[in-house]
Amino acid sequence: MARYEKMVSGNFDTILRQMEQAVMEGSLSASFEDGVDYTVEDFRCAVRIFERYSWTGGNRVSLTLTLTGQDDLYLLSAITSGGSQGMFFKLNTWGENAFLDTIREAADDL
Repeated sequence: MARYEKMVSGNFDTILRQMEQAVMEGSLSASFEDGVDYTVEDFRCAVRIFERYSWTGGNRVSLTLTLTGQDDLYLLSAITSGGSQGMFFKLNTWGENAFLDTIREAADDL
């Protein structure tokens, strides 16, 4: 598991669209698995689940992206899972970190 969090500001829909686009364009094998949106007054939350194949790990990796907040200030949280090998210890987490890098790079542009 690898995690990235950053406070971002701007338009919620624009930020979410940029993050989704970064994930989908960051890998030929990336796929959108599911998502949910929640709004109460001016508070918004969006959760997106993506998967991709990790060539280096030889397995599939998932990424959960959450954008939550209000008043043009949001917490962007991305957590990857499933890219390691090994029964008792996490080995070879390159795929998880590489998947997370797509969010890091896109968030740095905000």
